[in-house]
Amino acid sequence: MTKYSLVGDVGGTNCRLALCALDSGEISQSKTFSGLDYDSLEAVVREYLAQQHQDVEDACIAIACPITGDWVAMTNHTWAFSIAEMKKNLGLQHLEVINDFTAVSMAIPMLKEDDLLQFGGKKAQDGKPAVIYGAGTGLGVAHLIHANNQWLSLPGEGGHVDFAPNSEEEDIILEQLRTELGHVSAERILSGPGLVNLYRAIVKSDNRVPENFRPKDVTELALTDENLDCRRALSLFCVIMGRFGGNLALNMGTFGGVYIAGGIVPRFLEFFKASGFRAAFEDKGRFKDYLMDIPVFLITHDQPGLLGAGAYLRQSIGMTI
Repeated sequence: MTKYSLVGDVGGTNCRLALCALDSGEISQSKTFSGLDYDSLEAVVREYLAQQHQDVEDACIAIACPITGDWVAMTNHTWAFSIAEMKKNLGLQHLEVINDFTAVSMAIPMLKEDDLLQFGGKKAQDGKPAVIYGAGTGLGVAHLIHANNQWLSLPGEGGHVDFAPNSEEEDIILEQLRTELGHVSAERILSGPGLVNLYRAIVKSDNRVPENFRPKDVTELALTDENLDCRRALSLFCVIMGRFGGNLALNMGTFGGVYIAGGIVPRFLEFFKASGFRAAFEDKGRFKDYLMDIPVFLITHDQPGLLGAGAYLRQSIGMTI
């Protein structure tokens, strides 16, 4: 009889929960909850488990914030909790709480060819480091290495490094955003709210008044050519995604591949394919040749966070993934 664990992928907007078969890692019974509808993560988990009628002893929750100890406080949400207290309250024997991009990185070894769309470079090299990043409500980053027959995810808060412009136009964007925000991180641009920041900076730098657009508005107007400012913002977004990805690849020589996740890029995939993304990825001066062979993949699997949370949990209890 198959034994199941609970896996979760908790972002700034939505909370996704599912069951993971411990023998195979297969994900089933996935359900998405709005984080705005519940006072706590524990309340969502209780409701989900009550619906499943499964005896669950082990769980792994991936969450969009730094995990530095027992107390977890989300960056882009009001939820906060003690891991030990939640484990006790839910009657679990084993509870892992990990960064959301730790989970997505742990999905990489389990992804199939059909789960990936490649943008330039050659074949990913076995045994070499990989990196994953993605824009959604925020900007997540994690590296992945293979050592001692285990996959080790190296989480961090790479989305909060300084935004590094590399053109006159990007200099203007930085100057404009600095007046509004003070410190301008990469996440202030490479995220849903960041897309709006880009649009606003473009308009305000021309001494005009921006519209009160949402990220979805900027994307839709850009794709229909109805607003040149929005189209320019989306073009810049793709270029800056490329620059940032190239920086990540340089950090650890990620010949195992650079992987893009998150909910934003798939919304304008054809635009992204035709954009300056790959050229910007390789635009590193003397190190352009170094980056040319490194492949970039867009993850097209619909639930990489849940898949990776299951892989992390299975490995943590001694199973091979």
